[in-house]
Amino acid sequence: MIKHKLYGIKTGILCLSLAVLSSVNVLAQKVVTIDANSKGEKFDHYWSKMVGAGRANEGLRAGWLEQLQQVQENCGFQYVRFHGLFHDDMFPIVEERGKLVYNWQYIDDLFDRMLDLNVKPFVELAFFPSSMAAENSKTVFWWKANITPAEDSFEKFHDLVKAFTQHCVDRYGIDEVLTWYFEVWNEPNLYPFFWDGTKSQYFELYKQSAMAVKSVDKRLKVGGPSTSNFVPDTRFDGEKTNDEASEAVFNTKDINSLKWHGVWIEDFLKYCKKENLPVDFVSTHPYPTDYAFNPETGKGKGLTRYVHSVKDDLQWLKNTIAKSDFPNVELHLTEWHTSPSSRDHMHDRLPAATYIVKSNLECIGLTNSLALWTFTDIFEEKGGASSIFHGGFGMINFQGLVKPSYHAYRMLHQLGEEKLYKDDYLFVSKNSKNNNIVALAYNYPKEYEMRYLLVRINVKQERLKNLISL
Repeated sequence: MIKHKLYGIKTGILCLSLAVLSSVNVLAQKVVTIDANSKGEKFDHYWSKMVGAGRANEGLRAGWLEQLQQVQENCGFQYVRFHGLFHDDMFPIVEERGKLVYNWQYIDDLFDRMLDLNVKPFVELAFFPSSMAAENSKTVFWWKANITPAEDSFEKFHDLVKAFTQHCVDRYGIDEVLTWYFEVWNEPNLYPFFWDGTKSQYFELYKQSAMAVKSVDKRLKVGGPSTSNFVPDTRFDGEKTNDEASEAVFNTKDINSLKWHGVWIEDFLKYCKKENLPVDFVSTHPYPTDYAFNPETGKGKGLTRYVHSVKDDLQWLKNTIAKSDFPNVELHLTEWHTSPSSRDHMHDRLPAATYIVKSNLECIGLTNSLALWTFTDIFEEKGGASSIFHGGFGMINFQGLVKPSYHAYRMLHQLGEEKLYKDDYLFVSKNSKNNNIVALAYNYPKEYEMRYLLVRINVKQERLKNLISL
């Protein structure tokens, strides 16, 4: 734990006395002296850019909206992203006098209320309305999101996206909608979970969606491929997922020694270059785990990566984009948490908050957003939970009780925009508007990182013994 005393005023010399209690009960003290009159290094509050939610229809509930207002006011979130905007329960297409017509009333209701709370939509263009999906389409979740395209789905989806985008411009004005983002689908690499099609078919869906958005106004922002967490193998290199290619991960004693990379990113950018398609931002989901459902007991046991994996992934992504034909696109990590399981009890616990703070402060300058999935436990991918704390993604539980992760974002939001000092336990900032000094102290215990280092040392020693025996 960290005990800290903060001495200082708006200007002058700031002295921070940190007393760090180690795991062996040895009290170590460190004094940090900072000139509060100095000009700090500017940084962006990218952690407040966006936050996730479950699906669009859940946003029509009073509790969801109340919690969104709370996190906007106290954590500063500017955008919210969710699944199912075009799902049947939002009725984007209805039958009227024997004809299918577009219907935006439910989407309008949701967007109106969000904008009234000073939160903009980060629009995820998904999933297929039943009238647009393949006959006997595969579905995902209990609410049966349609994920299988028919032969004419791409043309119909183009028309749907174009009509929807035009409607948004007509209703909210082009100046407002120019500040939005349009992301094509969600995790299409996870065949057949979120996308019952091939990689090439997703690229065609992106093509039609991007053309539809840009046909309304070329300045509107569109991007993808919204793929899932990084991997160290070739399971997603082909047209469909090859799970056999991931078996080596389960036989590796030190998964952090493997080379992890983003999914579909390079192929996606090459395709867009070849087809002369617009890309305003690249999106993906850098969860620090692999096969992380039930990470304590299930298939993903032992497959949680070390604490710096998010920084490693973002650096890979930033370098990859810099070398591509789209070096200046924005980077949005549209989902992220300690794991992609809505029944991971770490989400309810204190260590998650420290992990959130450490990861976000460590990744300053590497991305435009890193969106926690999600702000609320009013979230039903697995259906309704049977207990008030069940490992849900949310910063706030169903009953409105805030979790440690909520306080992590509340504290990050209070930081200034100039960095004066940073180490493994302390971040000191200044607000240039009023010269207030704000310091955030946190403790991600070194022994947790040491466990990882010891694993690597033991693995290397074992490999050395094997070489010697040969």
